[in-house]
Amino acid sequence: MSSKIPSNATFKDKEKPREVRKANIIAARAVADAIRTSLGPKGMDKMIKTSRGEIIISNDGHTILKQMAILHPVAKMLVDVSAAQDAEAGDGTTSVVILTGALLSAADRLLNKGIHPTIIAESFQRASKRSVEILLEMSSRISLNDRDDLIRAATTSLSSKIVSQYSSFLAPLAVDSVLSITNEDSTNVDLSDIRLIKKVGGTIDDTEMIDGVVLTQTAVKTAGGPTRIEKARIGLIQFQISPPKPDTENNIVVSDYRQMDKILKEERAYLLNICKKVKKAKCNVLLIQKSILRDAVNDLALHFLSKLGIMVVKDIEREEIEFLSKSLGCSPIADVDLFTEDRLGHVDLVEEVDSDGSRIVKLTGIKTDSSKPTVSVIIRGANQMILDETDRSLHDALCVIRCLVKERGLIAGGGAPEIEVSRRLTNESREMEGVEAFIWQEFAQALEIIPTTLAENAGLNSIKVVTELRSKHANGEVNDGISVRRSGTTNTYEEHILQPVLVSTSAVTLASECVKSILRIDDITFSR
Repeated sequence: MSSKIPSNATFKDKEKPREVRKANIIAARAVADAIRTSLGPKGMDKMIKTSRGEIIISNDGHTILKQMAILHPVAKMLVDVSAAQDAEAGDGTTSVVILTGALLSAADRLLNKGIHPTIIAESFQRASKRSVEILLEMSSRISLNDRDDLIRAATTSLSSKIVSQYSSFLAPLAVDSVLSITNEDSTNVDLSDIRLIKKVGGTIDDTEMIDGVVLTQTAVKTAGGPTRIEKARIGLIQFQISPPKPDTENNIVVSDYRQMDKILKEERAYLLNICKKVKKAKCNVLLIQKSILRDAVNDLALHFLSKLGIMVVKDIEREEIEFLSKSLGCSPIADVDLFTEDRLGHVDLVEEVDSDGSRIVKLTGIKTDSSKPTVSVIIRGANQMILDETDRSLHDALCVIRCLVKERGLIAGGGAPEIEVSRRLTNESREMEGVEAFIWQEFAQALEIIPTTLAENAGLNSIKVVTELRSKHANGEVNDGISVRRSGTTNTYEEHILQPVLVSTSAVTLASECVKSILRIDDITFSR
């Protein structure tokens, strides 16, 4: 009887690493193929039902991948790549995943020729470095003062979204929002300075930008307090204006009506003392943080505050505190004894206005020196799904303009840069020797996935379109790409289909880095 061979001996040869690599590449390509149909202006949308029963309709690559239930560890790496692209550039999250999938297919073909994975990975890195150089050569420099170019780039980003018909209105809004918080010398934009507020009601046309701060909470009117105050001095408080409670569940038994009277008197005196301190600091608008343990402000305190002519807005969320304190230049006040005049913010006008069926509080004309310029955008829409998608689309448009602030170069869209880089790399690979030449050719071919997918999603004949583009680029027409409006190839730069160069460069770099890490894996083990 032959002794049973231990299972490890089966893998003495090179079969197992090859199988693992193959499985990894198939898993990653499955993810790339799943969102391939949502690339470009004619791309389809995906409907996602979350575990909590919410419905999301989107064609933003990162949003779709983030919600997908992906189990394979290598497929999860593609989700991370799209998250990295979202953080770095904000746009091109679908392209980067499709590109990674195409590079993995190329790597698969090279592996079948018997080329070592490390050699493939390193050559891909060199090819991607060269691609970035070519892309930067192709780009045209712009200035932040050139508003039209910025609007065109934002419009291109919005053209592939559900809200594309509103792009002529949303693109200038996104550009103005970013320009109002940056200047010519800025090298980055902190998008947390632009606050997007979603309000159901009205249509997307009613979306507006407000140079100031908007609160979705309304002024408290129960005690007849004011709803409009000019030359406002704003206090942002984190303590409660209501009688203190004991920490534990204690009961106080009152046997005598005189004691009852005394308790009520104490309560009044306690609240009046706080209200007088607020008035003494010359504060006339009070923003009160939401409280969990007890009422943030009770009716008696509201009565005193309205008698003193102080406007009250309560239930300010904890997340909003930081934004409000930097926008209004006021410090959050945690204790009534610290309530002093130097901690207040100064604003020309605070008023509650009616906005498409819901009321909001606007704070305009911020005067404090320590405040940082911020912008609020109120997004309107018929239902929650449209609001969410408009919010994501506007965020992408803001990211595109942030890219242009970081790296001031615009490049033609519609697959033009990919075809040009592919052509240049193929030409350069012919002058190389050995395996490197093979790998560069495969890399160059993989880049053509973007124009091919754009053409397929637009219902064009992809082979005809891509070969036509190749011949045009060979004749020196560098900016020729696919225009869906023209249903064919055209000079996309003149058609104003533009994208920031940072979107393309970071997509190529991140895709090749992800492929490198996938190719270097030759076994998957599970820890206990």
